[in-house]
Amino acid sequence: MDELPVEEEVHSTAEVLLVLEGRLELSVEGAEVTVGPGEMYVVAPGARHAVRTGSKGTLVIVEGPEG
Repeated sequence: MDELPVEEEVHSTAEVLLVLEGRLELSVEGAEVTVGPGEMYVVAPGARHAVRTGSKGTLVIVEGPEG
């Protein structure tokens, strides 16, 4: 994560976001969410979400299989 925002997106499966270091700033269905180091956030299937400005560090993203 490089402190720049990422456009809103939607997935048909759950997306697991694990912050290894730094901070992830999200917008999920219009709500602001902050995920810190060692924390995990699960974005529900079909939820609109975007990375907000200020996110910085190392992030692991795991997406479930389609279908």
